[in-house]
Amino acid sequence: MTPSTSATVDVIDHTVPLATGEPLHSLRQQRPKIVAATQGSYEAMFSAAVTGISVVERLLVALHACRLSGAVALAEHYRERLQAEGADPALVGTVDQGADQVIAADARVRALLGFTRTLIEKPIEGDRKAVGALIAAGLSTPAVVAVSQLIAFLSYQIRLQAGLRAMAAAEMPA
Repeated sequence: MTPSTSATVDVIDHTVPLATGEPLHSLRQQRPKIVAATQGSYEAMFSAAVTGISVVERLLVALHACRLSGAVALAEHYRERLQAEGADPALVGTVDQGADQVIAADARVRALLGFTRTLIEKPIEGDRKAVGALIAAGLSTPAVVAVSQLIAFLSYQIRLQAGLRAMAAAEMPA
């Protein structure tokens, strides 16, 4: 996938994985509006049209959220997207290792990852103080809204993918 193209493969189908014709894929396809809305939301979340927060920053948030949540296949997907976007390999490696503190050189990324950790691990603490840290790091109000929406979407995506993976594993013969 190149930076200028949108996903042509359904991310959930790819990361579970679900192949056309498999029973679980057929079950998922019984709700085509949900499938289309999920993929459409993914594409919107990482659209270059979103202002105030770069695609790379959003992908770093996604990688971090997936690592915190133990979503290995989705983390791999976001790591590949970061590579395709030409993100700094050292920065991606640091986020991928879960070493938030090493990113001290970039206060904005540190604030984004801290906010992500808060909303993933302790959402009740996603309060005015947490939002204030993003604003202090230079994010505009629309960017704060965008990153908040992204983290909410990622929580949904991670849970959907985990549920489908569990269902797929239950279908496998012992």
